[in-house]
Amino acid sequence: MREHLIKPLVGQPYPTISHGNGIYLYDTNGKRYLDGSSGAITASIGHGVQEVIGAMTKQAEKVAFVYRSQFTSEAAERLAKTLSDKSPGDLNWSFFVNSGTEAMETAMKIAIQHYQERGITSKQKVISRHMSYHGITIGALSMSGHPLRRQRFTPLLEDYPILPPPYCFRCPFGLEHPSCQTACAKQLENEIERIGSEHIAAFVAEPIVGAAGGALTPPEDYYKIIKNICERYDILFIADEVMTGLGRTGAWFAMEHWGVVPDLIALGKGLTAGYAPMAATLVSDRVMEPILQGSRLVMAGHTFSANPLSAAVSLAVIEYVERYSLVENAAEKGGYLLEKLHDFKKEFPIITDVRGKGLLLGLELSIPCSHLIQAAAKYGLLLYPAVAGRNGKEEIAVLVAPPLTVTHAEIDELLQLLYASLQEVMGG
Repeated sequence: MREHLIKPLVGQPYPTISHGNGIYLYDTNGKRYLDGSSGAITASIGHGVQEVIGAMTKQAEKVAFVYRSQFTSEAAERLAKTLSDKSPGDLNWSFFVNSGTEAMETAMKIAIQHYQERGITSKQKVISRHMSYHGITIGALSMSGHPLRRQRFTPLLEDYPILPPPYCFRCPFGLEHPSCQTACAKQLENEIERIGSEHIAAFVAEPIVGAAGGALTPPEDYYKIIKNICERYDILFIADEVMTGLGRTGAWFAMEHWGVVPDLIALGKGLTAGYAPMAATLVSDRVMEPILQGSRLVMAGHTFSANPLSAAVSLAVIEYVERYSLVENAAEKGGYLLEKLHDFKKEFPIITDVRGKGLLLGLELSIPCSHLIQAAAKYGLLLYPAVAGRNGKEEIAVLVAPPLTVTHAEIDELLQLLYASLQEVMGG
């Protein structure tokens, strides 16, 4: 029978999902998979959570959709207030969209509009880092330093990725921290002076680089240096927390690990934990002020923006994370998992580096990551592929990121499956 669905790799057979429960997924053949990557680092509270399903049903019985230019909803208003309460600093405004890509594109537009409303029309550029991923639309992909995802569309894209990544394992300057004096961060000032700060609206970065770097984690002083430079040159700092936000790294926002408050934050994945499409751009009072004093219109939005059904799901997810102390659990269980992965590195020479925070951990390998991912899937363990290497083009890393609900016993099971998978790819 011919196919009609365009899958990630057309023509490749994929198992058909039957159902999920907790950190496990089951296909229609009855095979069980431990969701060691939370799907695409998304299913942060696991599968089949009745509290979320109940909230979804309750909202659907009231109304599932309204158009944002005609109505607001109690769910969307409550979610915006909740995110304001959770967010650091004065990040008190929320613009709701459908995906992390849209959240990043909205952040870019708001940053540019901020300066337009101040009468500064030359600030049109958004600069970013090599080895980064901010989304798949043309605007978001322009901000992304992911060569493999950019290559088909290069003529359409802006050259926004200009800064070297904080890649201590393969330092782009051939130095070591701390004697390097965090040269990768200080390079931002050189690039700003080369381009001219009068042309730059914002700098954007993932706190921990996910798919484009296999959980690249910068040194302690990195973001303080970055934020200081941005402030001195009147450039906004956008934190792409689509993958890291809302508990994944053992803090509500990953930027809290470095004590830095961005001007805008993009959220996605963990906002609804995969139960519905929803993402958000969080905007500071300072960034919103000239817009409020000017046009009062943010030129962005989509048909399903601020969808009440998705907003109700997001509220239920955040309440679940709070009720069961899942941010704290991510920090505790992530520390345990990180320690065990370092032990694996000593035993398996194909693991060249281990990094990350909380339950967003990465393994860099000396072999193609597909070998390990395929072996793991055979044993019933799901891992997420990432690129790494000096030019960010080699598919040699995986992300290990189970749901924030994971227990010690479940981590031990994950480790047993990973151990068997590593043995297989090494021919043991």
